[in-house]
Amino acid sequence: MIKNLPRVMIAGVSSGSGKTTVMCGILGALKKRGICVSACKCGPDYIDTMFHSEVMGISSKNLDKFFCGERLCELFYKHSKNSDITIIEGVMGYYDGIAMDSFYSSSYDIARSLDTPVILVINGKGMALTAVSIIKGIIDFKKDSNIKGVIFNNISKAVFLKIKDIVERELGIFAVGYLPFIEDCAVESRHLGLVLPGDIKNITYKIDRLTEMAEECIDIDRIVSISKESKALSFRECEPVCAVFRNVKIGVALDGAFCFYYKDNIQLLESLGCEIVYFSPIRDKFLPEKISGVIFGGGYPELYLEELSQNREMREDIKNELEKGLPALAECGGFMYLHKTISDKKGNPFDMVGFIDSEASFKGRLVRFGYITLKANYDSYVLKPGEEIRAHEFHYWDSSDNGELFLAEKPLGVKKWNCVHSVKNVICGYPHIFYYSNVNFIKRFVEKCAGFERL
Repeated sequence: MIKNLPRVMIAGVSSGSGKTTVMCGILGALKKRGICVSACKCGPDYIDTMFHSEVMGISSKNLDKFFCGERLCELFYKHSKNSDITIIEGVMGYYDGIAMDSFYSSSYDIARSLDTPVILVINGKGMALTAVSIIKGIIDFKKDSNIKGVIFNNISKAVFLKIKDIVERELGIFAVGYLPFIEDCAVESRHLGLVLPGDIKNITYKIDRLTEMAEECIDIDRIVSISKESKALSFRECEPVCAVFRNVKIGVALDGAFCFYYKDNIQLLESLGCEIVYFSPIRDKFLPEKISGVIFGGGYPELYLEELSQNREMREDIKNELEKGLPALAECGGFMYLHKTISDKKGNPFDMVGFIDSEASFKGRLVRFGYITLKANYDSYVLKPGEEIRAHEFHYWDSSDNGELFLAEKPLGVKKWNCVHSVKNVICGYPHIFYYSNVNFIKRFVEKCAGFERL
């Protein structure tokens, strides 16, 4: 299949270059013009896609080579096919991949796989011609870098006008624009990782201000023009996922405590014929009626320990239904919620569902972090022994019992450990699982749900 999809990537020289701030300004300016824009975020991070969707009202999804493999182009097309333009936000530095010596799953790898033109963001504070040399080095490092332009962050108009001519004369790319330092408007990824996007102070003001600055300081028309230079996207459609199930309602926990879901995962459930019914373990008293299965995603249960603990009716209802055999998937924060207790940072325990006879506690550091491949150690209804699915972990809390259903292995085999429980019809553990990396995993879950009769 060959499709024309205008697209451009906003990539960074490094983490902290300002690509998130620049991205927000560009998205706001495009939306203000009435252009139908969609967004993507390279890598497994949930937060930026939540930010694009919930704060800016722009449809957004993750693009991840490690997860998607050969389906990357297909899933990108499904997401972007109805948009006038898609803006892709990079991750880390442009060439930074899954290891120090690997491009794999980097922004560069995604741009190369999707044949996407790139606009580089560099923090120009404290530099002059040195910034030009850095940009040149990144362009020349790989012949197929496909970098078409650069945006300078944290510089003044006067500095930009002087450096613009040098960049375009010496490097042969466009100096697309700049953003001056705006003390009260920075939108940094580290903030997004600590609180929900909607909880950032004065977020509406910040987005409006960034939109104004982008319209004034960035050549939005040039970005649109560069996006149209994208080559036609060619890919082979994988076997379609058909709606093979009927009348299967899946309850999905969604509130401040449980909000980390890949768009592709939810859409895959719907493609299989599932009806998604959202509920809140914080606010609701009982699980939704007539559901055949339930999913507890990751999120921030540690920020809502008192509310979750005080909602005794919900906790008891969940435990009772799981004991009866209600099929469930729970990951990271959702896994912690099924424990007997979760302790806060001071070590104070709060009662949770109690289905898993373990405690979760704060460790003061990242416990396990990064991509993993999960291989089944023994038989369960989702994977057979030796079968694999891909996932990632990122958490500061840990469990007194992480389970032994799967062997988790980091890329290049640098580290391995056992994880994930299989108890009755419940599969739960810290890994955030990407369903498209093994569609059989979620098909079998839905099949189990279809066969469950709730009393």
